[in-house]
Amino acid sequence: MNSTSHKSPAVIGIGGLTSEVGKTTLLCKLLSAFPGWEAIKTTRGHYRSCGKDPHSCCVSDLLSSEPTIISGRELTYAVGKDTGRYWDAGAANVHWVIATDEQVQKGINEALERVIAPGVFIEGNSFTHYVKPDFFVMVADGKTLTMKRTARRAISRASVMYVSNMSASDDIESVSGLLRFADVHRGVEILRGDQLGVLVSRIRAKISNLSATIDNRLTINSILDSPDHPGLTISEQRSAS
Repeated sequence: MNSTSHKSPAVIGIGGLTSEVGKTTLLCKLLSAFPGWEAIKTTRGHYRSCGKDPHSCCVSDLLSSEPTIISGRELTYAVGKDTGRYWDAGAANVHWVIATDEQVQKGINEALERVIAPGVFIEGNSFTHYVKPDFFVMVADGKTLTMKRTARRAISRASVMYVSNMSASDDIESVSGLLRFADVHRGVEILRGDQLGVLVSRIRAKISNLSATIDNRLTINSILDSPDHPGLTISEQRSAS
């Protein structure tokens, strides 16, 4: 058995019930609350025109037989773009994944291998089909009561539902009603937009528990790898876990 001292980064996902609910804004606020963390932006592309302004959305010229991952400020900073906003919010590094639907899994995994910070934020819903986040925030707007297809698939991963605007109680109730109507993940905690501090505390608590679990596993592995130790008894394994 081989042990390692390397710890994978904590993966925090920021998804949305639908578009334009404040995912990027929330991610930037969280980057400010977690100095030194990195961010991953995923853009799914295609080889044909989508009918929108190619200067604002088309990445067909960046597609190839393999996913494209662009990292570093020099290559990913652009004023007003999501990646530029990540940098402005204090990201230690930004990785931009450009991929077709079939390449998303490989692209996300390769981007994660580049992360050297203790944690990384990933914006979007689709990546959760391939990578299980350690904590996943589903962003909603109480006044936009729709749920896109990718959100319906990803919502089972949600640790918290965050109503992005400074919500009154009726906004939160409307989101609760949507979840009940859709019969999905009814028990998820719902936070108002003015409860950012609570959300940060939830994430920090999860990271703390995750770190403790990893440290225990590394301790067990180092003991088992020792040539002078016959191994742990069942009771010792239970106490270490």
